[in-house]
Amino acid sequence: MKIDFGAYDGATAASFAFEDRSFQLSGETDRLTDVLLCSPHYLAPVPCCAVTRQNLEQGLVTQVDEAQRQHGALVQLLQAQGVRCHMLTPDPDLADMCFTRDVGVSTPWGMMALNPAMPHRQAEVDRLTDAYRDWGVPVRRITSGTIEGGDVCVAREGLLILGMSGERSSAAGVEEFAAPFRAAGWDVLICPFHADHLHLDTIFCMVDRHRAIGCIDLLDPGFVRALSAHGVSLIPLPATVAPSLGCNILSLGDRRIVTSTDAIVPPLLRQAGYRVMEVDISQFAACGGGVHCLTQPLRRVSTGG
Repeated sequence: MKIDFGAYDGATAASFAFEDRSFQLSGETDRLTDVLLCSPHYLAPVPCCAVTRQNLEQGLVTQVDEAQRQHGALVQLLQAQGVRCHMLTPDPDLADMCFTRDVGVSTPWGMMALNPAMPHRQAEVDRLTDAYRDWGVPVRRITSGTIEGGDVCVAREGLLILGMSGERSSAAGVEEFAAPFRAAGWDVLICPFHADHLHLDTIFCMVDRHRAIGCIDLLDPGFVRALSAHGVSLIPLPATVAPSLGCNILSLGDRRIVTSTDAIVPPLLRQAGYRVMEVDISQFAACGGGVHCLTQPLRRVSTGG
């Protein structure tokens, strides 16, 4: 398989031949085959979002042994579902490195390294690009503004959804990321939201090509109308699931969904006909991240429909 990165800058670029490392995807809910994770060996709460600040005020202290157990259970679940798990080496200076989603995104044209707004996460992008270089995987990097992976949803072929709070993902970063998609004729929907919710994936996630879950009272009404116009129906969730990361789910494709242990979201998804697998990610939720945050999909395979 060959991937041509020329689409990013409008110029003719050399194609890169891949074998097992041909990381790309065109849909958030296509069948997941490869994912990037990082052990939470150095997990610690960083007071850079409303959830973590509130939990720190209430005396939060992370339990690394428990976090590793929970992370290991997530890895085992993914492997049992046929997903190949690729691991980054944790760095003692990077407490949030286990939240791999935010620093890189696989696109139809290959891997894109992002540009986090928080200074303490910038070095994570360097670790990511180092790993890709070691694997022989070419990667392009966002250079204008800021954008984080929790605000990126490659919803399905032809539809890109981007969140923009102005704090984590800026207009400049969103537009640079969107440029190759627009050039390829994709529709791009941008959802503004309050920065207290950190990333779009804490209040909105796709569950299949034409359906999503979302905290309806926290989503921009114009965005909700645009979703409907693009044939995406919404399973409404109460705003109360956002702080506990209940909306932050991972589709494995084929109507399989990984969620956190939650009293609201899994029953709703099962009622809608999805196969739901629950995992305890309480140590990570206390630090502001969920299942979606802990996983960076590298490759998905379209199954049609």
